[in-house]
Amino acid sequence: MGMKEFDYYIFVDYSENLIGYSIIEKCKLKELLPRISRFKHFRVARNKKLYLKNVKKTIERENICSSFLKLKIQSMSNNMEIYLDTENSDNCVIFSQNSLDRELYTQSDKTPRVPCILEFLKKYANCIIFISVDNKQYPSFRKMIHIVDGNHVVIKQESELREGTPEYQVSLVLDNLLNIERIKKYEN
Repeated sequence: MGMKEFDYYIFVDYSENLIGYSIIEKCKLKELLPRISRFKHFRVARNKKLYLKNVKKTIERENICSSFLKLKIQSMSNNMEIYLDTENSDNCVIFSQNSLDRELYTQSDKTPRVPCILEFLKKYANCIIFISVDNKQYPSFRKMIHIVDGNHVVIKQESELREGTPEYQVSLVLDNLLNIERIKKYEN
């Protein structure tokens, strides 16, 4: 897995009008890899619709989403909320919630809420973030993370992922889920 292993791997990705993030623990990442070995980038699939249909079946059959500590997709118009929100949005898709979420992130009325990336980084050290942003946005994102906890977090652009690495393979889960949600919105 490269030179250094991290306790948590965070992936942030965009697809047209959607943004999503996923957080996975190191031990779950290793368990997940055999179940997603056939995943590839959506853009290289010949029959994109059939590929996404098969990916969706695999995600459901293999219970892929349960491997993630957090996994959330929402409208791009709420893109800052992915980093700052503390409550469930009406226009977001939450794929899994772990018991850890309910324990650490509950409102006074005991309704589970989805923690944001920045809140997560304040609680847990030794994380790495792979983010899909252009070169103009990257320095600003680095500054924002450094304000929260720049000493314990490594930030990499998604373009720095090398095909065939475990990190690359896990990033494809979020990439494919974003494409499934995007296509679903067009069909409705």
